Amino acid sequence: MANTFMGRREKARSMATTNPFLSLGVLFSTLLILSLLFCSENASAYEGGVRGETMESDPHQQHSHVIKISDLLPAPVCSTSTSTSTHEGNNNAQTMLKVVHKHGPCSKHSSKQKAKLPTPTQILLEDQSRVEMIQSRFANQVHGSKATTPTHSGRSLGTGNYIVTVGIGSPKRDFSLIFDTGSDLTWIQCEPCVAHCYKQQEPIFNPSKSSSYSNITCNAKECSSLKSATGNSPGCTSSTCVYGIQYGDQSYSVGYFGRETLTLTSSDVFNKFMFGCGQRNDGLFGYTAGLLGLGRNKISLISQTYQKYGGLFSYCLPSTSSSTGYLAFGYQGKISSNVKFTPLLVNTADPSFYFLDLIAISVGGKKLPISASVFATSGTIIDSGTVITRLPPTAYSTLRSSFRKLMSSYPMVSPISILDTCYNFTGYKTVKIPKIALYFRGGIPMDIDSSGVFFVRNIAQVCLAFAGNSDAGDIAILGNKQQQRLDVIYDVAKKRIGFGLGGCS
Repeated sequence: MANTFMGRREKARSMATTNPFLSLGVLFSTLLILSLLFCSENASAYEGGVRGETMESDPHQQHSHVIKISDLLPAPVCSTSTSTSTHEGNNNAQTMLKVVHKHGPCSKHSSKQKAKLPTPTQILLEDQSRVEMIQSRFANQVHGSKATTPTHSGRSLGTGNYIVTVGIGSPKRDFSLIFDTGSDLTWIQCEPCVAHCYKQQEPIFNPSKSSSYSNITCNAKECSSLKSATGNSPGCTSSTCVYGIQYGDQSYSVGYFGRETLTLTSSDVFNKFMFGCGQRNDGLFGYTAGLLGLGRNKISLISQTYQKYGGLFSYCLPSTSSSTGYLAFGYQGKISSNVKFTPLLVNTADPSFYFLDLIAISVGGKKLPISASVFATSGTIIDSGTVITRLPPTAYSTLRSSFRKLMSSYPMVSPISILDTCYNFTGYKTVKIPKIALYFRGGIPMDIDSSGVFFVRNIAQVCLAFAGNSDAGDIAILGNKQQQRLDVIYDVAKKRIGFGLGGCS
């Protein structure tokens, strides 16, 4: 039986006009100050086959991690990872970019932003804004009642943790970009900044000094495709297509929609890559130059490079902000047997996201008594930009109860924001924590690395890195904390996604 759920999509609508005589300045003002209109759409359905069967305990599983307290905090210096187990034999990926944490010592921005690093509470508040933005796009009906949703504009929050460096323009210049599977449009800041550009590490890109830059015209079909990628209708000025995107925390980028040469490596160069050349930008982007969109829309990087990479990309997120991971496109050779695949689903309410069929959770080697229908009601996406995994309220309360029982020998302390299961590890050299695994269609396990279990404020306040949604119909989100050190492989062509242990340090 096909896996379905009933829902209502509340899609952001911009008041930006497509009038070709509208000035860019008016469009800027319109995009920033006008509220959104929302529209309802019909019930949506997932692609996919039969849900997985009821899971039993794994007798072969080692049920706990023993971790050093010193490993809970990042080192003050960068430690580069060389482990890449996605493919049999290291470094077999066609194109591999180094991934670093935006706020860690491996980032070239770290020296500038030391005084402005967000507090753990701020990180969680920003994360909640992103989650609310995503969930507002899936205002599901549960038992006949509608979920309450915020009225944010634009797409999901563009303030992810992880960044890569790519080349843009001719001659090529390198820019550090946040990569985000929850966004489609790639954009960077561009000169001249009409009103405002935030501070970034590299010099702002000047399209007039690139021999390969060109604007996309208002009447081009590519211009009209912006609406599905940004949630806002495109504008037009002097026959040039103008985009506007505003995120859940009111961060935004507005500018020209153009084409440019994108260089990932010396042998991976893409001419006429469609991207946003931001003339007015502000928000929580750190010192990065913009955002790299890895969603499923036809203007995303994945779609635009499909002919070369076949819709296949993978990443490994580092275990701490002081270590590195990778983002890879395509592959050579055979994928490691360590990686297990589950179907990658599509929800017609918002096909840009990557959907999974979560069916069960285990704690300490035992499957929790949670009906698979609990996860089917909400649906689940995997997202590189959300930090903390969000679960249906019933699933989270069951997880929390089991985890607390197995951690009863450690003193609990007060919560941090949305995290309500926190411990004081002061005085301990090591701690023993139960392993957690998520199970997807076909019984495919995703064993969470020890680094993905806790969110650490300090040793005296270490919290379980999961949270419950407020409504059973709110979309569940697999966050990046739980993806740390895993090989995560997106195979769009074959409609599958894979997980493997020990991808990076």
